Amino acid sequence: MKGRVLRTRLCDMLGIEYPILSAGMGPSLIGEKTGAPVELVAAVSEAGGLGVLGAAGFTVEELREQIREVKKLTGRPFGVDLLLPRQIVDGGDVQVEGEGELLLSEVIKSLPAEHLQWMMKIKEEMGLPDVEATIKMGSTVNRPHASVRVCIEEKVPLFCAGLGNPGFMVADAHRAGMKVLGIAGNVKNALRIARSGADLVVAQGHEGGGHTGRVGSLALWPQAVDATAPTPVLAAGGIGDGRGVVAALSLGCIGVWVGTRFLATVEGGATEVQKQAILKATDEDTRRSHLYTGKTSRATFNKFHLIWEESGLQPLPFPIQVIFASAMAEMFDRAEKKEFIGPFAGQVSGLIGEIKPAGQVVQEMVDEAVDILGRRLPEEVAIS
Repeated sequence: MKGRVLRTRLCDMLGIEYPILSAGMGPSLIGEKTGAPVELVAAVSEAGGLGVLGAAGFTVEELREQIREVKKLTGRPFGVDLLLPRQIVDGGDVQVEGEGELLLSEVIKSLPAEHLQWMMKIKEEMGLPDVEATIKMGSTVNRPHASVRVCIEEKVPLFCAGLGNPGFMVADAHRAGMKVLGIAGNVKNALRIARSGADLVVAQGHEGGGHTGRVGSLALWPQAVDATAPTPVLAAGGIGDGRGVVAALSLGCIGVWVGTRFLATVEGGATEVQKQAILKATDEDTRRSHLYTGKTSRATFNKFHLIWEESGLQPLPFPIQVIFASAMAEMFDRAEKKEFIGPFAGQVSGLIGEIKPAGQVVQEMVDEAVDILGRRLPEEVAIS
C-alpha cells in the first residue's frame, strides 16, 4: 500500500501499516444491528489500520459466521471484541437451548415491577407502539466461554476484551498465535489486565463513547503507560483526527483505539438517525450515565436521558439494564421519535462534520499526524 509512513512497534506486533485500530462497537442485542459491521472492519484493515468486529449482539454461531465474512473481505489482520462480564465469566456460560430468539415483549414481563410499570406508563402517555423485536438469549455476552473458543478456533489475529479481564483465556490464545488486548478506564484495571498476561492495554479516558470511566485521557494515558510497562498501551477517548494520534504517541502510547469517528463513516453500523446525531453534536452534547447498560457509558444526549433521570429508578444489573433500555429505544425508534434516540458516542463528536469512507478517515489521520510530526512541530517548536 502506497502512502506516508507512520509506524510504531504496534505495527510490528500486529502486522499492520498504521497504529490505528477501530473500536469494537458491538451490534444491539435487540432489533436492527448497529455498530462495527464486517464492512467497517475490512475497510479499516484494508486501509492499513486494524478493524475490530464488535460481537456483543451476536449469537455464538453468528460470531463464527461474521469472522469468516471478515476473512472473505480482507486478508489483513483484524480483531474481535467481546464483553466479558465477570459475574458470567466466573459463573459459567448461561445455558440456552440452541441459538433461539425470544420475543422481547415476553422477556420484559420479567423485569422488576417498578421498571416495567414505568415503561408501560411512558408507552401509554406517549402513544408508543408495541415492541415487536426479538432478543437473542444465546448471545456472546451470556456465553463468553463458548465465544472465546470460537475466536481461538478461528485464530482471530487480535482478541479484544471490551469489558472485563481476558486473563483466563490468554494462554490458549497465545498457543493459537493470537494477541490479546484489554480495555481499562483507570490505572488499577490497566495494571490488572497487564498482569493477567495481555499483550496490549487500551487506556480509555472519560471523554470516550460507550463504556467509559472517570479519568480524563490526558491524565490517564501517561499514568497507564508508566504503570503497565513493559506491556504497551493504546490510547482511547477523544481521538478523532491526526492531532489526537500525535498526542497519544507523545504521551508514550504506541497506537490509538478509535470509536466515534469510525461509527460516523459510510461503513459504520450506526443508523442514519444516529450518524446525524453525531454530526450535530458539539463537545457538550454527550452524557455519561447508567441508562443504557447499567454500567457507566457515554452517548449523545437525548430526551431519553431526561425522562430516565426524572423516573428516579435505579439502573438494573448488566445486562438486564440493556434489555430494559433497548426495549424503550426500540419503541422510540418505531414511533420515529428521533429526539429520544442517540448512539454511544464520545465528546470528540464535536470534531466530526462529515460522513466519510472509513479508509479515507484512516488516511487523513495518518497524513495529518505525519505532517505534524515531520513539518509543523519542527517549524513551530524550537529545541536545543
